[in-house]
Amino acid sequence: MNILNLILSIILPPVGAFLQVGATKHFFINIILTLLGFLPGVAHAIWLVATNQKG
Repeated sequence: MNILNLILSIILPPVGAFLQVGATKHFFINIILTLLGFLPGVAHAIWLVATNQKG
């Protein structure tokens, strides 16, 4: 599942973040970062997957 989350975090950062943490503050932070610029959203989503954040 982590490989899938990592791939989705690169292609669609909010989807990867949602699959990792659900509808928590990290998900909404990721949406804001993605809207401000694609790369900050990707970096945040990859960080969530890499650190194995849960909710």
